[in-house]
Amino acid sequence: MSFTAEQAMQLLDFSQKLDTALLDAVVDCFYSNIGSEQQLAQQILTQLKEHPEAWTRVDTILEFSSKQQTKYFALQILESLIRTRWKAIPREQCEGIKKYIVGLVIKLSTETNLEDHKMYLSKLNIILVQIVKQEWPRNWPTFISDIVGASKTSESLCTNNMAILKLLSEEVFDFSSGDMTQVKAKHLKDSMCSEFSQIFQLCIFVMDSSENVSLVGATLETLLKFLNWIPLGYIFETKLVSTLVYRFLTVPAFRNVTLKCLTEIGGIQATEYVEQLVVMFTLVMTQLKQMLPLSTNIREAYKNGKDDEQNFIQNLALFLCTFLREHAPLVEQKHELQNNLIEALHYLVLISEVDEKEIFKICLEYWNHLAAELYRENPFTSPSSPLLLGQQALPPRRQLYLPILSKVRLVMISRMAKPEEVLVVENEQGEVVREFMKDTDAINMYKSMRETLVYLTHLDYADTERIMTEKLYKQMDGTEWSRRNLNTLCWAIGSISGAMHEEDEKRFLVTVIKELLSLCEMKRGKDNKAIVASNIMYIVGQYPRFLRAHWKFLKTVVNKLFEFMHETHDGVQDMACDTFIKIAQKCRRHFVQVQQNEVMPFIEEILNNIRAIVCDLQPLQVHTFYEAVGYMIQAQVDTVVQERLVEKYMSLPNEIWEGIIARATADLQELQDHETIKQLGHILKTYVRACTAVGHPFVIQLGRIYLDMLNIYRVLSESISNAVAVNGELVTKQPLIASMRTVKKETLKLITCWVSKSQDPILVKDNFLPPLLEAILGDYQRNVPGAREPEVLSTVTAIVEKLESAAISSMQEILSALFECTLDMINKDLEGFPEHRINFFRMLQSVTSYCFPVYLQIPAAQFKLLVDAIVWAFKHTMRNVAEIGLNILLLLLQKFASHQSGTQFFQTYLLDLMQHVFSVVADTSHTGSLTMHATILAYMFSLVEEDKIGGLLFNTDSVQAANNAIYVQEYVAQLLKQAFPQLQNAQVKVFVEGLFYLNHDIPAFKEHLRDFLVQIKEYAGDNASELYLEEREEQLQQAAEDKRKQQLAVPGIINPHDRPDEMQE
Repeated sequence: MSFTAEQAMQLLDFSQKLDTALLDAVVDCFYSNIGSEQQLAQQILTQLKEHPEAWTRVDTILEFSSKQQTKYFALQILESLIRTRWKAIPREQCEGIKKYIVGLVIKLSTETNLEDHKMYLSKLNIILVQIVKQEWPRNWPTFISDIVGASKTSESLCTNNMAILKLLSEEVFDFSSGDMTQVKAKHLKDSMCSEFSQIFQLCIFVMDSSENVSLVGATLETLLKFLNWIPLGYIFETKLVSTLVYRFLTVPAFRNVTLKCLTEIGGIQATEYVEQLVVMFTLVMTQLKQMLPLSTNIREAYKNGKDDEQNFIQNLALFLCTFLREHAPLVEQKHELQNNLIEALHYLVLISEVDEKEIFKICLEYWNHLAAELYRENPFTSPSSPLLLGQQALPPRRQLYLPILSKVRLVMISRMAKPEEVLVVENEQGEVVREFMKDTDAINMYKSMRETLVYLTHLDYADTERIMTEKLYKQMDGTEWSRRNLNTLCWAIGSISGAMHEEDEKRFLVTVIKELLSLCEMKRGKDNKAIVASNIMYIVGQYPRFLRAHWKFLKTVVNKLFEFMHETHDGVQDMACDTFIKIAQKCRRHFVQVQQNEVMPFIEEILNNIRAIVCDLQPLQVHTFYEAVGYMIQAQVDTVVQERLVEKYMSLPNEIWEGIIARATADLQELQDHETIKQLGHILKTYVRACTAVGHPFVIQLGRIYLDMLNIYRVLSESISNAVAVNGELVTKQPLIASMRTVKKETLKLITCWVSKSQDPILVKDNFLPPLLEAILGDYQRNVPGAREPEVLSTVTAIVEKLESAAISSMQEILSALFECTLDMINKDLEGFPEHRINFFRMLQSVTSYCFPVYLQIPAAQFKLLVDAIVWAFKHTMRNVAEIGLNILLLLLQKFASHQSGTQFFQTYLLDLMQHVFSVVADTSHTGSLTMHATILAYMFSLVEEDKIGGLLFNTDSVQAANNAIYVQEYVAQLLKQAFPQLQNAQVKVFVEGLFYLNHDIPAFKEHLRDFLVQIKEYAGDNASELYLEEREEQLQQAAEDKRKQQLAVPGIINPHDRPDEMQE
């Protein structure tokens, strides 16, 4: 049925009878059409849903509509009413809706064609649970007995009632935070616990007597949800555990949910029920050996199994890991049960071999826990006498686990994940390529496996070495050769660096590297050679301790890396440079010292051959190489030698730089040539990476190029401005202009980098700052927004952080050039210029921290702009900007609180700022910052309460209030009533009192705010009893008394006139 806009609008006329066929047509159009018709349908449905009377049509729609989607739409209207306006509608209407929904649920649950209505019934169950949350226990005290009683009349109704109870348990115990106030959630939890015996009896009755598969399945699923909160007596003092194990564990239809229930029980910490836990473990193991004999090849069984069987393996892993992690010591202590423990561990080893990442993660977490626990109980120390190395020297617990841990080592070594540093990989097609995308999941897996293998190595390094050496020889003789096997072995070898004694490590590593180098010679084909090379580089990069102790080996390795830098196979050069930089950082001193049998430090050799080494590298790789050499130079402690090294180190880039400067001095047109500009960018990037490594001593190089660099900055800025003036802002995207901007950005990065590493703030202030500000400030201010470099702002931030209060003298000049023009770029919307945005607020944060006195000198109008900018920041939807804004605000409040000019600031801005913070607290897009909101509001209210304002926040002529605290209470209450007219006076009163009573306890203050956020979503209606306000008031009074006691305990905290014990005759 098609419809016109005029016809569709009739749905919004509540004086007419509802045309359900027309509504079906509109809903159908919304889901199946596109374009203008769908937009019209969406508009009509949105308006209908938001209409305050829409709920009155729900029963008609559910009764007469022929479309499931229309019925779902009606249920959305009803759910919205129940969540937000339930208490505002008349009581008899509530009762009517409740009866209608209950009747509908019963009718659908008992129909024979239940499968057809399954989705619809699930939605109705959700609606019913929302009603129960509002009505029970106060207005529907018999709910639990009603649902239990009804369950006994029909199996299909009982099945659905189990689903309702499961949903209710989830809503109350799992998802109540942020959806209900703390007091209401506590009431519902207490009600469920006190009435649970009826539900439990129903569950046991079904489990004992029903033969209906779907009913028993639903009961077990519901029981699973109950197990994490029910009183423990129901679990351990009844026959529940034996029923689960004997009646359901071996039945294929129920074994997965039963195992989940047993896992939940196995994770319970209950010292009074340890015997019952041990008995449960024994029963499960007995049944398990019949269901899945230990001789089963679980890896193959999983590979060929159906979904249900695969889930069973995963659930079994969860059960064993959970139980053993929590209760293994209980089983270890009983000699007769140790066999069960060993068998459980054997199952876990077999499951660890299953080729499924999620299952392996479950096992890995347990092996990590076990190995770490065994190590920490008895950290490995070398025995004083070799005669003590016998088995008796091992702690008894470690001895028990010894055989199983050897199998775990083998699994870890065979399955080792790829480390982040390895860039050369084999793809799914078997090609060896460079990896560009980082796989964060694999990186996290590697970190866990590495940690586990390190602990396992500490527990028995000889066994680790034996397994690794055997596997290496099998690579050499070809019996286990494959790229994957070689990779996992080498990644495992690289991961245990530092876990062996130095002598053992040396012997082991020399063997490994020798074998791998001969494997590299032996293997044919570029791909195979690339994989072996990649593994050699990874391993040597992981053993800096060994390299530092063996100079000849270190030198050989570095020369090998220089060879690899000429290898054009994808990824090998990158990895060679990355390994070189790792070695340079860890062994830097060894390169600048003259080693035994050498005539000069190795750094001299590197610098002499630098052209030949880098000739085949790409620009990015050259930058990495220069940074690596920079770390070596930084380690030279003799400043004269260091200066000479820096000059030699920079000679190649300087040669090109000086050539460009000379040509540009002769003819400025040289700086319009694209190749020249690209070269400048490349050289500046090299300088930045060099400065990152060398640090402050780079000053000798920076001084040499500084003024020329700033001149180039000015010339390029002018070229960009002229291009924009002629061709508009889009010209900044053209290759030449983009390259010019790169030169400007890298110039600023270089200065920022050196300033942040400089050890001489006076040198920075007197020699480097004046020419810099002259070059960048005016240029930034004059440029069009699209051509302003955000790095200018980060450079200023670095200068302020380095100079701290010494930057105050330049701050006026800086702020007048950067503040207003940047603010004007970012205050039009919340998305444009993201880099400028974040850098601007970081700059304000550093100025507020170190140069606060500047704020006292700027004119009032400009200071108001500053406060507005801070408010603008914390209202941002960009999380990082909002967080910086909140940090600046807190900093500003703290600075003014300890300054004599604070009174004027607080009188002018405090209440406004409070209002703005409340507005973001109530904005759902800012819930992630609630802790910071709570911290700031608590600080504001404590300033008021402790009378640290230094003056009145109100005008005594027009306002009657005894003090600031009483006035602020009134002010905030009025503010909230205007913003949220649906709140009752009693609710507002309790909330405002809490803001004062809880301001010393941030977690409690935060929860108080969270409760308030729950309340503003609902219309409270006339009956305030539902809100549990009296209980909340009692809690707040208690908090106020506790706070007072704390203050009285510290002499001097409370004014003598306010103390009960002072000045009394």
